[in-house]
Amino acid sequence: MIESSKYKKEKKQEKEIALESSQEESTKYEQKIRPSKLDEIVGRSLEKQTLKMMIDSAKRRKEVVDHILFYGPPGLGKTTFAMAIANEMGSSIKITSGPAIERQGDLAAILTGLKANDVLFIDEIHRLSKVV
Repeated sequence: MIESSKYKKEKKQEKEIALESSQEESTKYEQKIRPSKLDEIVGRSLEKQTLKMMIDSAKRRKEVVDHILFYGPPGLGKTTFAMAIANEMGSSIKITSGPAIERQGDLAAILTGLKANDVLFIDEIHRLSKVV
């Protein structure tokens, strides 16, 4: 059977919508089981102590926390730490990934969409285009 390009396009869109909804569901589930505060994170006492000190100092100065770079292989808790920092500061978090930022305009749009004290977490920043 020969499928029309319109039919293929519709099928592809249906798959993308299904994938997006399953990703949203898994993200919601992940947020429920992921630690939301630094005290809830198991282990990593030195890192937690350092981050608490930075957050407390920033709160006392009524300023934002300085830039922080987390690095390491997958599964070490980089995203969890970023989310915990946002929660500790009482701000929201914007999560994106390096490959999703293809042009300078993409990054500019993300930055202009941030509110005061928002946390920006760029996952896989090493894959960010050199043009950006």
